[in-house]
Amino acid sequence: MDIKAEVFKYIEKKYKAKPEYLWRRFPNYAIFRHSDNKKWFALIMDVEKEKLGLTGKSKVYVLNVKINDVEFKDALIGRKGYLKGYHISRGNWVTILLDGTVDVKEICNLIDISFISTN
Repeated sequence: MDIKAEVFKYIEKKYKAKPEYLWRRFPNYAIFRHSDNKKWFALIMDVEKEKLGLTGKSKVYVLNVKINDVEFKDALIGRKGYLKGYHISRGNWVTILLDGTVDVKEICNLIDISFISTN
């Protein structure tokens, strides 16, 4: 199973959240939100590598999660597989490459943090 599929499965099982595809122009962009307050806690997108500042023109799946702890967020961004939040206007979002660079268990822990941060 690919990492994107594992992330979908994790979110759907733990949080009972289904992916929502909000943009006709971007059919592979999926958001996950809280059932009660409707706030987003995860956004999965396929983005051209060069738009992320990476080498290549091919697309890669990424996950955006919200991290309120600024020091922790900044420490993550300094690591391989993590970038400043792509396409999110606020500075407390982190983009995670879903290409195998970051371990799935670590990704799931960050989804949990994002869920709490957006509650």
